[in-house]
Amino acid sequence: PPVAREPRRPPVADLLLRARDELLAALAPPACAACRTPLTAAHAVICDACRAQLPWLPRERCPRCALPRPCGERCPAHDAAFAAAWAPLAHDGPARALVAALKFRGALPLAELMAAQIAAGAPAELLREVALVPVPLHPARHRRRGFDQAARIAEALARRLALPVASCLRRAGPATRQLGASRATRLAAGRLTLRVAGPVPPRVLLVDDVHTTGATFEACARALRAAGAEHVAAVAYARTLAR
Repeated sequence: PPVAREPRRPPVADLLLRARDELLAALAPPACAACRTPLTAAHAVICDACRAQLPWLPRERCPRCALPRPCGERCPAHDAAFAAAWAPLAHDGPARALVAALKFRGALPLAELMAAQIAAGAPAELLREVALVPVPLHPARHRRRGFDQAARIAEALARRLALPVASCLRRAGPATRQLGASRATRLAAGRLTLRVAGPVPPRVLLVDDVHTTGATFEACARALRAAGAEHVAAVAYARTLAR
């Protein structure tokens, strides 16, 4: 089903909201989500210096694993359950700081920025006739944080691209810590347990904040393919460059 659009506010309401935001910014200046430098614009979330230093990935990259180099038979995703992957940025510098700000400091407006930067550069074929499926957060972490960062990015991306969101995956089993885990640990069989809860779309685009080894995307894709998905691809805001 199409994504419901929010009713448009009258122009006067927009002016009043803008004036309120500018007044709040003058009284308590917002800070850059990446470097915490005070910002002068009420609606800004990142300073000009950090925006200029965002580590954009080159247009040419491996279509399977999203690494910015030819992979060929050595591609780490050569036998993956997902058919393609993409990310606009390397998980480094200001991009790494923005991911941490969203995930650990609850800087929720960053989900809109991340969705905008994904939508601006993602290959058209990746977005064609797909439903967005956010990579699910473990329930224990969801309760602790109060939100799911992948779901927030997927919802913002859906609004921009008029794509449906199908939150049909659930994490099961004990919570596993991905941050700081070695590649071998992340890829260990059975480390991530996922189950399908709800109808699975035939064409799926998985959405997450970071693509590291691809282990999480792989576990999600296998669960979706087993439940009937015909095609699964993946998109993240940032890509770790180590193989």
